[in-house]
Amino acid sequence: MRVASSRSVSLLAAVALAAACLGAVSGCGSQQKAGDSHEESAHRARKVAAAWDGSAASAAWRAGYHPMGEVVQLPRGGLRSNADTRAYQTQSFVLRGTLPATRPKSGRVAWAGGESLTRPLTGVDESYNTLAGGRKGGKPHLAVTGAKLGEMRVDTSRGPAVVPAWLFTLEGYDSPLKQAAAVPSKLPQPPIKRASNVPGYPIDRLVKISADGRRVSVVTLQGACDNSPNVHAWETPDSVVLSADVTGKKRDGVCTKQGKLQQVTVKLDRPIRDRVLLDAITGKPVAFKPLHGPSPSWS
Repeated sequence: MRVASSRSVSLLAAVALAAACLGAVSGCGSQQKAGDSHEESAHRARKVAAAWDGSAASAAWRAGYHPMGEVVQLPRGGLRSNADTRAYQTQSFVLRGTLPATRPKSGRVAWAGGESLTRPLTGVDESYNTLAGGRKGGKPHLAVTGAKLGEMRVDTSRGPAVVPAWLFTLEGYDSPLKQAAAVPSKLPQPPIKRASNVPGYPIDRLVKISADGRRVSVVTLQGACDNSPNVHAWETPDSVVLSADVTGKKRDGVCTKQGKLQQVTVKLDRPIRDRVLLDAITGKPVAFKPLHGPSPSWS
C-alpha cells in the first residue's frame, strides 16, 4: 500500500465526532499503536478495492453522470467585490425578475469522444432556491434579474462533460452565473458493508482534484486529542481507496468527543481519471462537496 504524502489545513471549529466516536471518553482510534492502526486501515482498504473492482457497482459508476467538480460557474472574471463574494458564500440572493415558466424535462450530458447520457433536469425555481438556500436575501446580496437554459462544462467521474445549465443574469454583470441543471445519477449500492471496528475516520468530502489528476484534496475528521490525520491511498487500475488515520494523541488525559475537520491533499501514483474514489470505512464513493456554494445532489 502506498502512503500518499499529505498536507492538512484547519477548516472549522469543533464539531461532534462521527458515530464511531460518540463515547465521552474515547480514543476514537488514537489509543492503538500507530503501526497496528495503519495495518488495519490498509487491510480494510484492500478489501474495499477487491469488492469494487470488476463489480456491477463499478460498472454502474462508470456508466453514470457523477459531478466531481464545481456545478456553479461564476460570471466571467469572477465576482466584482468582497461584498458580492460574501453574498454568494452566504447564499444571499434576491429575485428581481421573472424566471422561465416552462422547461424541458430532460437534457443531454455529453463527453468528448461522442459518449452521452440523457438525464432529468432540475427546474429553474429549484435551481434558484438551491443558490439562495431557500432564504430571502439580506445585505449584501446578489440580485437575479432573469434566467435561461444553456450549457456549461462540469468535471465528472468520466472526465469533463458539457451539461445543460441554468444561466442566471445578475444585476451589474455582463455574463451569467451558471448552475448545472442535469440531475446526477443515483449512486450504486456499495458491494461491501461499512466497517464497524476499523480505526480512523471516514472521509467527509472531496473538495478538489488537480488539473493533472495526480492530487486529490479531501476533508476528514480529526479528534480533539489526535495529531494531524494521515490519509493513505490504496490504488488499483479501477479504484483509489482513501483511509484516514491518526499518528497518536497530542496529550495525555481524557479525550472528549469534540473534533474538527481538516483538509488534506493526497498525491497519487498516477492520475485518477475514471477510477472511483472510495472511502475505506464506509465502502462508498467519496462525494464531491465544495467548501462554498451549492453542491451536486448525491443520492
